[in-house]
Amino acid sequence: MKKTKKLIRFDWAMKKLLRHKANFDILEGFLTELLGEDIKIHKILESEVNKENEEDKHNRVDMLVENAKGELIIIEVQNSQEYDYFHRILFGASKAVTEYIKEGEPYASVKKVISITIAYFDLGQGKDYVYHGTTSFKGIHKNDTLNLAIRQKELYGKEKVHDIFPEYWLIKVSKFKNRVLDRLDEWIYFLKNGEVQEGFSAKGLPEAKEKLDEMKMTSTEREAYQRYLKKLRDLASEQHTKMADAEEWMKQTEAIAEKKVSFEIAKKLKQMGLSSIDIHRATGLSAVEIEKL
Repeated sequence: MKKTKKLIRFDWAMKKLLRHKANFDILEGFLTELLGEDIKIHKILESEVNKENEEDKHNRVDMLVENAKGELIIIEVQNSQEYDYFHRILFGASKAVTEYIKEGEPYASVKKVISITIAYFDLGQGKDYVYHGTTSFKGIHKNDTLNLAIRQKELYGKEKVHDIFPEYWLIKVSKFKNRVLDRLDEWIYFLKNGEVQEGFSAKGLPEAKEKLDEMKMTSTEREAYQRYLKKLRDLASEQHTKMADAEEWMKQTEAIAEKKVSFEIAKKLKQMGLSSIDIHRATGLSAVEIEKL
């Protein structure tokens, strides 16, 4: 497949471009391909879950969308590793649930929340690059799945219990190997590489190819975008340094611990009357170290 022009990163587009109604078609295309249903955006909402602050404005980008069915969709791009990130996903979904029900309304008014994370780091431990989480109730004796009663389906317009509870989508961009098998993979290829290949037909990508062209930026926009990219590189470098320092500290700690064990073993062998040569063979300690025991 022939490569095309370089496009603006999706997280920058979320910050600056995709919040405008004229560009909803890009975001609607992504959500349609991911969720497997035709998504129409009703409006972009502001919430505590997607307000920026100085500490993390370069580290993550949030957007809260209400679709035509009244469901809330949280889209979050996370650029660097956080070990408590699963907890943050849960907090964000829970916050959206509680923020968008008015005081005095019945629980039936709780909005469905769909949380989508686009992670540019290896979140958790798993081999796949797209994960989907929903809530279900399994019988511990009969191994059946608890379903809604017919009357509940009629009252609330829901077919399954999990249609009520928040659901979660995790896209681990770094795990994607650029092997495009379907239309969702076309989107993930774009998320990873900032390019739309010739022949891609996923909904929203033709619009992204046209509207997210770097060359269409003004000089001011391009300078701001380059500063953003530099900040991301600095964050990645900082994280790499921290990881390298942590690994070195672990190696040194393990070496010290191993040395202590060797000394303890050598002491016992010496008490048993073994020669320095035999102790050296058994522990790897030098003759000087053995003599000091």
